[in-house]
Amino acid sequence: MSPAEDMNNETPGEDMSIDSKVSSSALADVANARSAAREPGKAPMGSGLEARGIHAWFGKHHALENVSLDFASGTVTALIGPSGCGKSTFIRTLNRMHEFIPSAAMAGEVLLDGKDIYAKGTDVTKIRLQIGMVFQKPNPFPSMTIGENVLSGLKLAQLKVDNKEDLMQECLERAGLWNEVKDRLGAHAGGLSGGQQQRLCIARSLAVKPKVLLMDEPCSALDPGSTLRIEDTIGQLAQSMTIIIVTHNMQQAARVSDYTAFFLSDGGPGNMIEVGPTNEIFSRPRDQRTENYVSGRFG
Repeated sequence: MSPAEDMNNETPGEDMSIDSKVSSSALADVANARSAAREPGKAPMGSGLEARGIHAWFGKHHALENVSLDFASGTVTALIGPSGCGKSTFIRTLNRMHEFIPSAAMAGEVLLDGKDIYAKGTDVTKIRLQIGMVFQKPNPFPSMTIGENVLSGLKLAQLKVDNKEDLMQECLERAGLWNEVKDRLGAHAGGLSGGQQQRLCIARSLAVKPKVLLMDEPCSALDPGSTLRIEDTIGQLAQSMTIIIVTHNMQQAARVSDYTAFFLSDGGPGNMIEVGPTNEIFSRPRDQRTENYVSGRFG
């Protein structure tokens, strides 16, 4: 397998085998309960994030074909589907990280508040400040302390704030980590558990005040307790920003998302089969392939 192809193949989390034993009706019940309890987001309303006709390639390999999706401000959207269907490739096109990969190319538009982030002359650094990303494996800077990790984005982006200590505490609180680390902010981040490191990475992303947070399987390497804490954090953050999460865990999608998009490759380029409110995707999907996937018949 070439490096490019490897980048396009997601590794399913261990929970996928568990999910396949859970009926789609049970998942629909979880999604319906969340929908009933969900309060509207409180984000300053722009037009959100919009993907228009996205295609992606790795060399000659056409990885993703003609995907269009809207992500409203203050919502959580889960991207689901089997490995290799282009979910992670798609999410990387949303903040121009796809172009980091040698031989990568894309076509289409990604609009943030109505402006194409791929337009000529766009400052890519500023785009990535507005559309942050949390990766599958926690990646805190090992040579930095916990506090320095939170504020590292400000230093890299040469942003100035009036009170760094207040900002650090705010970000750690929003990431659900403050009470666990407030007495050891000067300790190195490598001493934290995997779940704590992932929440530290979320806090680091929040410090530059993004409008959108992309999360590429953020819980796949975490234990159930850490996973639930990350999900609680997602629920809190969704009140003030747009969140897009790639997950192989159907229960997680039902628990945290307002909308779910199902991706599939069917032997060709990855494509989006359907998207809708999460409770509808799990209770009455329009496409039989979606029904087969969420009910555990394949994938």
